Amino acid sequence: MKRDFLISILILWTLSLAAFPMPCLSDELASGPSVVLTPVAEDERPVQVALANIPPKPSLEEETPGAEALEAETIPDPLEPVNRAFFKFNDKLYFWVLKPVASGYKAIIPQGPRVGIRNFFSNVSTPIRLVNCLLQARFECGGTEALRFLVNTTFGVIGFLDAAKTELHMEKEENDLGTTFGVWGIGSVFYINLPILGPSSLRDGVGYVGDIFLDPTTYLITSVPINLGVKAYYLVNEASLTIGEYEDFKAAALDPYIALKDAYHQYRQNRIRSK
Repeated sequence: MKRDFLISILILWTLSLAAFPMPCLSDELASGPSVVLTPVAEDERPVQVALANIPPKPSLEEETPGAEALEAETIPDPLEPVNRAFFKFNDKLYFWVLKPVASGYKAIIPQGPRVGIRNFFSNVSTPIRLVNCLLQARFECGGTEALRFLVNTTFGVIGFLDAAKTELHMEKEENDLGTTFGVWGIGSVFYINLPILGPSSLRDGVGYVGDIFLDPTTYLITSVPINLGVKAYYLVNEASLTIGEYEDFKAAALDPYIALKDAYHQYRQNRIRSK
């Protein structure tokens, strides 16, 4: 009796499977997309997330321009032994002569008159900036320099006050023949550290000689000793307004010579790009 009952139950279960088949993986894929969750060990999840967030490595073609741009920001220094000797000379000249004199001058002359003297020298050197603006075909820049000279010479008490900047918001633009050569596409060629004058390049050194002929003091002060004395006074006045800057720069550099060379080159390149 029990045997007949079990047989009948088995037959009914078999018929139910035939009428209502169990879903399989192929049926689920055929019916549409589904999410299959695969168990992952806890210690494997952070590794998988980290790998998924790693950006693809750039190809060789993508890396090359960056390397070329970095190389373009350097300046050749074939005269490094001589340049280092002049760097040490200028360093000693600053700490032994220029800084003590400038510090005494600063203690005697208030900051206001010293800034006024800086403005006066800047106004006198307007032809250097004006001519180089025209040589760069930047006529708006030339007009601004001409108007600044007119305003500062009259309302600025022959240049001691920068009335063009304070009243008309007309900023002075640093410009010289070395910058003009750079705008024309002439490279720095190589680095030079000049006695007293400091960091420069072959291009900027030639430009400095050209700027001497654009400087009105060359023709207004014909006596060489007096002319050199005026330029020395200008250096002392400038140093009195910047005491501490060179000291901070030197203290922060592992190799002050290399740091000064790179800083100078980048500064000049940025000035040329801004034209």
